[in-house]
Amino acid sequence: FVIDEKMNSVELTDKGHEALSRYFDEDGFFVLPDIGAEVAELEKQTGLTVEEKVQKRDAVINDYAIKSERVHTVNQLLKAYSMFEKDTEYVVMDNKVKIVDEQTGRILDGRRYSDGLHQAIEAKEHVKVEAATQTFATITLQNYFRMYHKLAGMTGTAETEASEFWSIYKLDVVVIPTNRPVQRDDRPDLVYKTKREKYNAVINEVAELVKAGRPVLVGTTSVEISELLSRMLKLRGIKHNVLNAKQHQLEAQVVAEAGRPGQVTIATNMAGRGTDIKLTEEVKKAGGLAIIGTERHESRRVDRQLRGRAGRQGDPGSSQFFVSLEDDLMRLFGASRIAAAMDRMGHEEGEALQAKMLSNAIERAQKKVEENNFGIRKRLLEYDDVMNSQREVIYTRRRHALYGERIEIDLNNILYDYAELFVEQHGGIEFEDFRFELIREVAVEPSFGAEAYAKAKPAELAEWIVKDLQELYARRAKAVADTVRPVMERIYEERKEQLDGNIYFPLTDGHLGYNVPVNLRRCQETDGAEIYKVFAKVVMFTTIDDAWREHLREMDDLRQSVQNATYEQKDPLLIYKFESFGLFSKMLEKINRQILSVLDRAYIPVRENNPEAVQRQQQQRAKVDVNKLQASRMQAAAQAGQAEKQKPMPLHAEKKVGRNDPCPCGSGKKYKNCHGKGI
Repeated sequence: FVIDEKMNSVELTDKGHEALSRYFDEDGFFVLPDIGAEVAELEKQTGLTVEEKVQKRDAVINDYAIKSERVHTVNQLLKAYSMFEKDTEYVVMDNKVKIVDEQTGRILDGRRYSDGLHQAIEAKEHVKVEAATQTFATITLQNYFRMYHKLAGMTGTAETEASEFWSIYKLDVVVIPTNRPVQRDDRPDLVYKTKREKYNAVINEVAELVKAGRPVLVGTTSVEISELLSRMLKLRGIKHNVLNAKQHQLEAQVVAEAGRPGQVTIATNMAGRGTDIKLTEEVKKAGGLAIIGTERHESRRVDRQLRGRAGRQGDPGSSQFFVSLEDDLMRLFGASRIAAAMDRMGHEEGEALQAKMLSNAIERAQKKVEENNFGIRKRLLEYDDVMNSQREVIYTRRRHALYGERIEIDLNNILYDYAELFVEQHGGIEFEDFRFELIREVAVEPSFGAEAYAKAKPAELAEWIVKDLQELYARRAKAVADTVRPVMERIYEERKEQLDGNIYFPLTDGHLGYNVPVNLRRCQETDGAEIYKVFAKVVMFTTIDDAWREHLREMDDLRQSVQNATYEQKDPLLIYKFESFGLFSKMLEKINRQILSVLDRAYIPVRENNPEAVQRQQQQRAKVDVNKLQASRMQAAAQAGQAEKQKPMPLHAEKKVGRNDPCPCGSGKKYKNCHGKGI
């Protein structure tokens, strides 16, 4: 396999695919089939029925989906093993893999790598592999900040990122002069050939500074290096404190002590940390705080943050970076030229080069990395801009459902959208088929006959369907109000003083159960009409949420699959925009159909409480038809097989009321003495 460290990617070669396939009985276990060629071959075959061709084509597509998932899993495992180092990108604590923020060195609690990468790292470290998380909502930081009408901020290190601030947020960066003149001595970098020489030089420098009575702050880029330097200082008998992701709790105490004479502090990616390092007069006379950087970071901002810990408010201080040609930054960008220059100059073991030219070369390398990273962020934003337009549509609808102020308008829009699409998809078919589809999808019987259907234009058909749907909705709302009216009248009488509270009504469409909270006073004022209005709001809200979760998962899958378009010399972003629009349109259709389907079938389940009905129900329960039981098992097995192809819909189960629990009707009596009598 091939590792591209600059692009942070791992790619399996053909030889790698074959090598992996050898470990399994099946030939080509990891080799992706050529879908286009195989489907073309199928089309050429004669003697196959249309149904057989469809089945074979589905089998080819299914095989491709399974194998691409396998290849993706192996890619993530290879990435975890070859590109993610323990104590650098993550730490293992309490038998869990925890991500370390590369900018601040702090642990990102609760954060996990997406797309199976976190699970791959857990497998690598032999800790418990946690289940994949379900995404409920996504947004990039850029789009999150763009939601504000006004943006501003202050930081000591924005100057290097001025172009990004302008291109993403249209924000200018203005440099404010320091309160007091800076006295810090920023020395040119010391460049060594190997890491071993560099770390030895760092330890020698620390020892010299401690002798001079100066406090030293050693900045490292990873937990691993901070622990290595700690061991080296222990061997030299130099007392020191370590501040990294593992000692995060001691942060304030360690920083408070960092300015004492001769105090050595090793810190991972030392940003502001919210605390200034106070210096005594004795330390100021000795030359102030000495900053030692053990490696140049990918971003100039982080180097400047480290330097900025010294020389605050006009205090004296110094900063010095130690660099080796084996450092990641130097290795990836331009180390070969510098190594050749060192050899020409007759470099000796342990000798350092210090020249402005070298510091400039390092800065150029950092600029290259920053440009790369900015390119990645900009690309991510371009993909998220597609999601952002969809996000605005969905969250607007969700907000309307949540507050319920314009339920009637939204419901009317849904009716028209559904009716027009239904006529577009089913117009022109036989009337009986048209009628059957309408009953199957939204449980409405068309009020017009075959003759009217044959003569009508699509716009007329859509209007008739909307009228039928509106009438059915009104009938359902009235039926629910009529069902609860006798009980509610008694409750209004008993709770005259408590009409500001809510009462929960159980509604079902025969498949999903909903507990609908309705304000008692509004229920009384509208004679029960409020129940169905609130129910419509609940149905809209839950349906939108469920569909959006599924859509996010599909968009993640789409984003992975469109990357293959580069092999066809196509822009993946354009294909992503085109395909995502199709997915989004389908999701909106599904939401509209689902909402109408539930609203047009819903009712309040009521049991008959007379003795004859109770006896009849008990007799029916006692007679269990064994054949029916077996048939239902076979049907369940068939549905389970089908469920593997189709994504499962969440099931909302109604809470069962116990005999001694308060009755859900709100009477205050026990269930067995109220609506549960005789059950």
